[in-house]
Amino acid sequence: MAAQAAKSAPKVAQTAKKSGGKPQDNRAAALATALQQVEKSYGKGAVMRLGDHPHQQVDVIPTGSIALDLALGIGGLPRGRVVEIYGPESSGKTTLALHVVANAQRGGGVAAFIDAEHALDPEYARKLGVDTDQLIVSQPDNGEQALEIADMLVRSGALDVIVIDSVAALVPKAEIEGDMGDSHVGLQARLMSQALRKLTPALAQTNTMAIFINQLREKIGVFFGNPETTTGGMALKFYSSVRMDIRRIQTIKDGDSAIGSRTRVKVVKNKMAPPFKSAEFDVLYGEGISREGSILDMGLECDLIRKSGSWFTLANGDQLGQGREKCRLYLKENPQICDDLERQIRVAYGLISEPEAEDADSPKKDGDAASAAKANAATAGTTSKGQDAGAAAAKPAGADSAAKAAEA
Repeated sequence: MAAQAAKSAPKVAQTAKKSGGKPQDNRAAALATALQQVEKSYGKGAVMRLGDHPHQQVDVIPTGSIALDLALGIGGLPRGRVVEIYGPESSGKTTLALHVVANAQRGGGVAAFIDAEHALDPEYARKLGVDTDQLIVSQPDNGEQALEIADMLVRSGALDVIVIDSVAALVPKAEIEGDMGDSHVGLQARLMSQALRKLTPALAQTNTMAIFINQLREKIGVFFGNPETTTGGMALKFYSSVRMDIRRIQTIKDGDSAIGSRTRVKVVKNKMAPPFKSAEFDVLYGEGISREGSILDMGLECDLIRKSGSWFTLANGDQLGQGREKCRLYLKENPQICDDLERQIRVAYGLISEPEAEDADSPKKDGDAASAAKANAATAGTTSKGQDAGAAAAKPAGADSAAKAAEA
């Protein structure tokens, strides 16, 4: 065997020489030919070298809470991806999704809401900042219809975000048409698996975010570990780029009456940044996520706001007020201070750079530049007038000296 291998080695070398050039050159030529054939068959851009295209940063939509934006690591929820929000009842799942919709609309985007639960409250959505007149809403009859509508809307390329509320309410058509008590094992899981196989590439191509709201169920007979699980099978867990577990941890009271709840969100899966980070924020009844309260909390963490006793003070010494609730109301009444604090927090945590922060203040800086230009022009005018006066004053003196020289 060794002798045969030794005999065949020179033949391989001779074949390589006859083919001309080094083996690496042959491989490069073969790769170039293959790339040309792929582009010819499937169109330009079907295959490419990653280095030929500069890395594009993922577009994000803010969640309405700067604490959650920081926990996500990229400043919001990613566009072109699948996002899952799950938690117990009345924990704020739909509220969080509606805040994302409102922020997308504020940026000039278009949003759709697939209301499979038939429980969307337009008045509440309006209070959260959603433009309900421009919101596309569908209340489908069954799960197949809901996901087919979602697929058609996504493939139109006109959407920025679509919300499916909720996965548990996506009832298969066979289950609706069947009798109560009939067994339909795995129908919903198969439906979700097929839908996500179709939706995921369409979302990436159209840069549309899909938010799936999900409910919790308990596994039967689990004595060790967490018995909680989500509905719809395993497909959604795999296809999601971000999964968030939202829980209500405390009731916020004003005297004896409850005015909201303290909410904790844990990022249990994150393909965009390190996972397992948590964020806490206030959800006020009738108002939604308290942006000012979240900014107050994060300002304390990065030392932009200082607390002495019950008094809150800015880093420059300006007092915000006494007590957290009064400070929150002060920030709400002074949006300029609130916006400036949010910008400084994002810079401190590296979500935006200093040049971007400076661009945010460009109207103010343009005004300063204009006033500076006016001041320079005025100074230049004053200087030129002084020079003219000096020249005029110098002319008589020069004329007198010339006359004296002529007489001499």
